Amino acid sequence: MSDLYFSHSFLRGVHASSPAEGNGSVASPQDEALPRWDLRDLYESPESPQLQTDLEQAEEDSRAFADAWRGRLAQADGAAVASAIVEYQRIDEVLGRAASYAQLLFAANSADAKIARFSQSVNERLTAISTHLLFFTLEMNRIPDDVLARQMADPALAHWAPFIRDLRVFRPYQLSDEVESVLHEKSVTGAAAWNRLFDETMASLRVPLDGEEMTLGSALDRMSSPDRLARARAAKAVGETLEGRLRLFSLVTNTLAKDKAITDTLRHYPRPTSARNCANMVEDEVVDALVQAVTASYPRLSHRYYALKAKWLGVGKLQYWDRNAPLTTQDEPLIPWKDATAQVLGAYEGFDPRMGEIGRRFFDNAWIDAPPVPGKASGAFAHPTVPSVHPYLLLNYRGRTRDVMTLAHELGHGVHQVLAGAQGYLMSGTPLTLAETASVFGEMLTFRALLDAQKDPTRRRLMLAAKVEDMLNTVVRQIAFYRFETLVHEERRSGELLPERIGEIWRETQAESLGPAFEFTPDYDVYWTYVPHFIHSPFYVYAYAFGDCLVNALYDVFQSGHPGFQDKYLDMLRAGGTKRHRELLAPFGLDAADPGFWNRGLDVIAGFIDELERI
Repeated sequence: MSDLYFSHSFLRGVHASSPAEGNGSVASPQDEALPRWDLRDLYESPESPQLQTDLEQAEEDSRAFADAWRGRLAQADGAAVASAIVEYQRIDEVLGRAASYAQLLFAANSADAKIARFSQSVNERLTAISTHLLFFTLEMNRIPDDVLARQMADPALAHWAPFIRDLRVFRPYQLSDEVESVLHEKSVTGAAAWNRLFDETMASLRVPLDGEEMTLGSALDRMSSPDRLARARAAKAVGETLEGRLRLFSLVTNTLAKDKAITDTLRHYPRPTSARNCANMVEDEVVDALVQAVTASYPRLSHRYYALKAKWLGVGKLQYWDRNAPLTTQDEPLIPWKDATAQVLGAYEGFDPRMGEIGRRFFDNAWIDAPPVPGKASGAFAHPTVPSVHPYLLLNYRGRTRDVMTLAHELGHGVHQVLAGAQGYLMSGTPLTLAETASVFGEMLTFRALLDAQKDPTRRRLMLAAKVEDMLNTVVRQIAFYRFETLVHEERRSGELLPERIGEIWRETQAESLGPAFEFTPDYDVYWTYVPHFIHSPFYVYAYAFGDCLVNALYDVFQSGHPGFQDKYLDMLRAGGTKRHRELLAPFGLDAADPGFWNRGLDVIAGFIDELERI
């Protein structure tokens, strides 16, 4: 089954949950109905006869596929191998549709035991079915280079060149069919089971705060209050709640890190990050260059900005719970959903009407689940599902400016996924390094449109500061997360880490990134526990920084008046996973392997801080 890519922007969102069926509504903070998604475009319900029929047929088809092709790929001609890939894609998409439905149901209401059971049952069923298909990609990789070259001379197979290219990246790390099958089947009781434990634990957490029992996301949201004492109370309550489950979160983290180390050792990956880099179709050296560029820029970016923020807030030292403090003591005006919709679609349409038209489909149809309700996954994501249906967006919309930016971000993912869908199920998905291209670009379009329309100098300063903080969260904070993960996984190879040691690594990497303007107290040492990326997708986080810097460089090219930019940009999105970053950036005169490339993106952030210093 193909990987399903998520944009799980936990930094912008909060914990919450909801029923996922139907297209009802929930009141927003402005007493305005917020849209709920309707998953019936996938299946009518968990009891849907069509779902059962699809799974039964997929199992029958996968067995027949294995009988027809196992051991025969190297002897077949190019046209025959191409026909096998077509059939493999057809079956795989059926599995992907069922997986998408179960995942979206669970994301919308992971606190519901029946939905959790359904999701797990589907996951186990899909794992069993896909075991029959596992041989195919393994056997494709065992075709000798000279034989494959002859087969690829057939135009029918040449069409699948990107799919085959990406498969063979993993060729050096491939194990025997028997071992691969065991790893695949045991995943549901291994990493997937620990993931589920983490998700259900997080969904069930309640934080006692100001006389209420609230979700973790709601409590974290209080750490953005204009009232410093309210932020401090929220920080203490969140820390105490996380501390209460610290041993469990440490066990989950240690177990998953060890599980990954075992697999990495079996596959002979040179370092913990190598598997992620292969999946992202990016060289280790390119990621190293990104990390080095960002860490070297800590002083001119985050250190400089937070020194300004401490001055604006009138404090000698910032506490960790001041990081997201608003720069005004007045409550931020809440933005109604209809206004957020108009702002985001206006920015998209202003860039290119074609992007606006695709974006509008998400609002005209029940493709968005917006309200923050208990049990719902924290943050936001865009799920592509399968090309024969359409993407869905999950948000936790609270009416703040950052929520509008999140909407712009996730809609960018949705537009990207719609455009890339024409490549088909196997070649539409982008690696994580490129998955943020349209989302971050959509954010920038929306921000620029709002900033240009703002004439009040005070509001303009607040908007610029908010944008800088968002970019620092996306670039600096994510690279600090990446460094934390790297140190934890490397140290775990020598033995289990005590909770206190994980906390020490967390504090060291975050203090390094945020700079001397902050004072960190020991209660901050537990805040690593709620970051879902560390559990679900090790080393995912650098993709945010990769995407942000890449888009900043792209936007710089756009502003310079590059000829035909919109057409080239939409072609980039349509390419899906068929091209690598070098091919995609070449039409714009950019190269991520160039050491100056990353600094070009970082210079955009520095420029915003320059402007803030002048105000």
